[in-house]
Parts: sequence; C-alpha cells; structure tokens
Amino acid sequence: MAISSTAPSALPSSSAADAVAKLTAAGAETETEPAAAEAEAEAYERTHVHCVYEAIAPHFSATRYKPWPAVGSFLRAQPPGAVGFDVGCGNGKYLGVNPEILMVGSDRSASLVALARSRCKELQNRQAGAAAAGTGGEARGAAVATDVLVADGLSLPFREHSADFVICVAVIHHMSTRARRQDAIRQLLRCVKLGEAGRTGGQALVYVWALEQGTSRRGWDEGGEQDLLVPWVLKSQQKQQKPPKGVKGEGTGEASAADKSGEAPPTPATAAAPEPGVAPSHTDPVFQRYYHLYRKGELEQDVLAAGGVVVSSGYERDNWWVVAANGLVAHERR
Repeated sequence: MAISSTAPSALPSSSAADAVAKLTAAGAETETEPAAAEAEAEAYERTHVHCVYEAIAPHFSATRYKPWPAVGSFLRAQPPGAVGFDVGCGNGKYLGVNPEILMVGSDRSASLVALARSRCKELQNRQAGAAAAGTGGEARGAAVATDVLVADGLSLPFREHSADFVICVAVIHHMSTRARRQDAIRQLLRCVKLGEAGRTGGQALVYVWALEQGTSRRGWDEGGEQDLLVPWVLKSQQKQQKPPKGVKGEGTGEASAADKSGEAPPTPATAAAPEPGVAPSHTDPVFQRYYHLYRKGELEQDVLAAGGVVVSSGYERDNWWVVAANGLVAHERR
C-alpha cells in the first residue's frame, strides 16, 4: 500500500473540533452514501495523521526506543509460542520485548514499517549471534518477528481469530470519528481467538491519550476540547534523543507520554504554538497531528460498542488503557 509523503499543511485553516463536527455531520447526513462520508474522514486523516508520520518518521522513531513498562509486562506475560500482532507498531520497539513469542507488526506508515523491519533484522541477527556464541537465554526464541507489513488499522489483513493477543498502543486516538474508532477496536477483536469452555480467549491491549492530564505539561483536563491538532516541530538542528548507554534501542524502561522530542504541548487556544523553550527557526516545519482525547470511561464504552468485553482497564501516565476480549465464545459460532 503506497502512502503519499506529501507534507501536510503546517497551519490548518480550521480547528480539529470544527473539522470533526463536519465529518460527524456528514456521516449522519449521508446514510445513503456512507462511502462519501468515509472518504472525507479518510482524507482528513491522510492529511493530519498519515502524511505527517511519513514526513516525521526518522525523527519520531528516534524518540521511541523505550517500551512502556505496562505494555512490556503484558508481552512478557504471554506464554512461550504465543502469536500476537502489534497494530500500529511504529518503529517496532515492542517486537523484541519477549523473544519467546511470535509477533507480527503492522502500520499504515510505510516509512515507519521500513524502520521496524530494519529493527527486526538487527534483533534477529543479534539473536542468531547469541545462539552461535552459546550465550543461552536470549537466544531461545525462534525469531523476534516473522514479518512487518504496511496495513490500515481499519482493514487488517490477518486471519480471523488467529492471534493469542494483540496490542495497539497510541493509535486509535488518531481516528477522526467515533464510528471509525469503534471499527478499529472491532478489527482488533476480530483478530484474537475466541474463548471456549474452561479456556479464555485472546486479549487485546489498547492505549489511548487521556483528556484528563491535569498534572502533565500539556495542561489538558476535564472540560477541555477532545479533538485537537497537536504540533510536531521538526527542528533541523534539534538534538535527537538517543537511547541510554547499553539500551541499544530496545530498552525496557519508560518513555513517558510527555517525553517526546519534537512534540509541542498546546492548549486548544495555542494549537499552532511551538514547544515552550524550543523556538523553531523560520525553516523548521510544524506538522499538525489529529488526536481524539479520551474521557474517563469512553474507551470501555467503545469496546462494548465494538462487541467486546472489558477484562481490565485503567489510567497510566496520561493514557487510558483497556484489556479487551471478544464478547462471543467459540461454541456460539458453531
């Protein structure tokens, strides 16, 4: 799937809230032509999500090297031989966390997938070297990942109910309408195995940005606007964040949601402002990424609307998260 790398507008003419209101209204008014409403939403996301990540991929990847602890714990808790998908894998930082499981990563951004594929090859080569040297433990897995591919989160190419688990970290909040966000969750649930009598089914771990970030530098909180354009300043001379010594790109420490080089923390009134203390030059592009900030309880509601059940949920470092499973069990489909 080819993705256009044309740079999106740095300063969109309307706010995200206005744009999303129009998209939602278009969906309600074009019930006989749903394809037209979907095309409008897709075009908006292409400009304010997909093209942005194509443009900033190397810089963005340089700030994404530490798996979040809770996600790492979820992956390490999977049994040896488990098969899972990382939907919206970005640069692939989660693909080598547990070498005893098989993971396949997918992302809409071809540039990020290329970086993830290089990362997987590096990890596999390191694993093979460890096996040849007889160093044991870290060489036990057969492979870090069998594949990394370009795929749309709303049309995943994976076989139905084939995965033991799925993770989707900081992805669904980029969908511009609630119907599309629920469809994205429905796609994740379609991928995981159904439960059976005496045996639980597969689970999907989903993380999204929270509206309630009263203690964060961003200043978002209850009562604020949920649909925002969040700037990313692509500074030409900016010193990019590097992994700590010894981490080698797949560390298990935390990269806080607020610790993202290039990410400006705007309020709705200053959506085009650069990061405080980091004044961009006249040549520094500022890209606007669309986000829907989730309210407390909203993610669980979307899981239920998508036909899933909530296994557990919570709040961590400015994110809402949920572990979901299918609402059906295998015998109901026979």
